[in-house]
Amino acid sequence: MIGAIFRAIRHKYLNLTFRSGDGYLVRIVERPGRWMDRAALGGLSDQLRQIAGRTLASGDLHYGVFSGDAASMENVIITLICRRDGVPIAFNALAVMQVDTQPQPTEVLHLGLVMVDPDERSKNLSWLLYGLTCFLIFVRRQFRPLWVSNVTQVPAVVGMVAEMFSNVWPAPGSGRRSLNHLLLGRGIMSGHRVVFGVGPEAGFDEDGFVITNAYTGGSDDLRKSWEAAPKHRDAQFNTYCADRLDYARGDDLLQLGQMDMAAMRRYLGREVPKSALVGLVLTAGLVGLRRVFLPVLHWADAGQQWSILRPWAVRRK
Repeated sequence: MIGAIFRAIRHKYLNLTFRSGDGYLVRIVERPGRWMDRAALGGLSDQLRQIAGRTLASGDLHYGVFSGDAASMENVIITLICRRDGVPIAFNALAVMQVDTQPQPTEVLHLGLVMVDPDERSKNLSWLLYGLTCFLIFVRRQFRPLWVSNVTQVPAVVGMVAEMFSNVWPAPGSGRRSLNHLLLGRGIMSGHRVVFGVGPEAGFDEDGFVITNAYTGGSDDLRKSWEAAPKHRDAQFNTYCADRLDYARGDDLLQLGQMDMAAMRRYLGREVPKSALVGLVLTAGLVGLRRVFLPVLHWADAGQQWSILRPWAVRRK
């Protein structure tokens, strides 16, 4: 843990490796295409392909995060989970999107592609794969609300996102769509379809945030029938998806929500196992150290230079 603290302070992007309370080894790598060398990128992609090979029946995958190409991994945050013996079992490839909004672009963290080894499912990995990285980014942003997006046809994922994040729309009982939801949804569909593999011919129903005929832009292998789509333990989410999505056509739901203080409390109180809570808080502390506590410490020292700030008492020759 001490080594991880010092590495996190030195590194511009997240590059954390730690053990979870469930005995798994978790690695979070932010924007690896910007700083990893070719060999390291290739090794990371190999681990992701191992998981995909166990999850899909479509053979080898060599696009996007599976390619080992730096350009494809410049704006992703990968959460990789391995067993103690080093065998990779699950990952989430989140995408950082700059959505064109006024008066300035809005950063949205897309929950992205998630794959779990079939032998490791139902082992409560969702708190690591979905909420953990969002929580750490939220801490690093000095607790400013962070928009997240999700594109899926899986009722279990629709329900998980609705329960974990705040201000989620659409979802059962979520009320009316806000203007922020509408503008972000339009911006994502107009400029970021490639992030979730939706082709230009796919339609978008702004009233229900349903993407029609969604599996034509590279995500074909991820399409599921209603029978094969994992269901949520709460039947309302299953009914919601069944009523709104045409699984024969290949529809998806676009969800938007936020990681904020309320979502953080829910995440820590309901999602994170008690055995992992202390380690998670320590990890969040080291992530916040660089962005929150160190600037305060530097600001208080008026005798030292920090970036563009100069000491107030500088003798001029």
